[in-house]
Amino acid sequence: AQGGIAAVLDHENDSVDAHIIDTLKAGAGLCDYKIVEEVVSSGYARVHDLITYGVDFVRNSDDYSLSLGREGGHSHRRVAHAYDLTGRAIEMTLLDQVKSCPSITLLEDHMVADLMLLSDGGNIWCGGALVIDNEDRITSFEAQQTVLCTGGTGKVYLYTSNPDIATGDGIASACRAGAKIANMEFVQFHPTCLFHPQAKNFLISEAVRGEGALLHTRKGERFMNKYDDRLELATRDMVARSIDQEMKESGDECVFLDISHKDPAFIQARFPAIYKQCLRYGIDITTEPIPVVPAAHYLCGGVLVDDYCNSSIAGLMAIGETACTGLHGANRLASNSLLEAVVFAEKAASYCRQNLNTIKKRRQGRAPTGISTPPSKELDEHILINHNWDVLRRTMWNYVGIVRNSKRLELARERIISITREIETLYTSHRITRNMVELRNIAQVSLLIVESAMLRKESRGLHYTTDYPNSSEDQLHWIVLSQDQNVSSWEFSVEYRNFSQEG
Repeated sequence: AQGGIAAVLDHENDSVDAHIIDTLKAGAGLCDYKIVEEVVSSGYARVHDLITYGVDFVRNSDDYSLSLGREGGHSHRRVAHAYDLTGRAIEMTLLDQVKSCPSITLLEDHMVADLMLLSDGGNIWCGGALVIDNEDRITSFEAQQTVLCTGGTGKVYLYTSNPDIATGDGIASACRAGAKIANMEFVQFHPTCLFHPQAKNFLISEAVRGEGALLHTRKGERFMNKYDDRLELATRDMVARSIDQEMKESGDECVFLDISHKDPAFIQARFPAIYKQCLRYGIDITTEPIPVVPAAHYLCGGVLVDDYCNSSIAGLMAIGETACTGLHGANRLASNSLLEAVVFAEKAASYCRQNLNTIKKRRQGRAPTGISTPPSKELDEHILINHNWDVLRRTMWNYVGIVRNSKRLELARERIISITREIETLYTSHRITRNMVELRNIAQVSLLIVESAMLRKESRGLHYTTDYPNSSEDQLHWIVLSQDQNVSSWEFSVEYRNFSQEG
């Protein structure tokens, strides 16, 4: 979240209707119109909530109004930002608020291992979570409402802009518990991650192109005019696919993003973190182009939720990248992710406040198979886990990446199932570790992505397959997967879900 948060904050030059249209266009026909309308309409209030909490968005010096950026797919400047560290500014501000609240207990360096399911003999609901800490200690936390907000799945892929913790823990645990998971085929690859042997997961913000940066080949030739009339301001799916095509045709390892034609003082002031980070690697972005490649960045699918963040399992909610709300459809519009997160966080909190006292408490419950009573046998599984992790990520990058086909997807599925069998053997016969949980989760998420991609017989948004290069009207639905706990982890029930398209 370097770029910022999109919202209609300048009503003289922008409008809610324009933001809705931009979001729907990016979503390629699969956005839920009612959700888009509600989220976009709530943007102004939620951004001002953040300002009230203390987020220091950049303001114009002349009238102290918010400085608004523009990014790919947006028809107007509407992205509030804290230079190129917006996500960090919001996170640290909200973290300070959490720490100042005596009724909140904050446990750092813990991750969800699985969800606890409760039953009264007929109905099943979520009664909390099993978590594992950095020392591989497992603790159960009972809860009347459990909210998953564990982020995305970028570490499923070999190259990603995401941090190492983006292993899809919330989505994987929800799937194992039987929750419905939707639209997993739509993985967004950010067009411009820094290409350098020493740089890890460093994103070159969409806002750089929004401020006029140009893409060109190693020979200095611009190429976006061959793919989209919007040139560098096309949506992320189009820019990423265009870069991928140029790299394949030329055999080059990267392309170049050049903003050196802008004033150096402006570049350093607008993108201080990017400027300093690139300079560390010997790249002065005020005088030379930046080598960039696409990398896995954002998952548009996730745990299917209703208007109030409730999943298909009672007592279980999901928000943020973990959830599939219907806002993004087949492709997320730049800077709509932070908007979605703050809008649905407020909705989830309101729902809990209004309904928590009416939720019945029950004591009987059961933990998911394979984690409730782990054997004490030790295992030096480090080498095996690292090997399988590497194979999984390379398989996903090579076969389930920006451009797909049926043969590649089938090969990926076979390899992932083989690894999943090994993981399940480890889980039932050895002491559970944090690394093992993460490997289990990325395998589960990988299967969900592959299965969904195989079921979509068209190209739409972020899902592009050479077998079906065009979109099809009979594919205007969401692909929803779920899993019964009594079947293998690679077997799914499939549902084709309709959604609100009026507007």
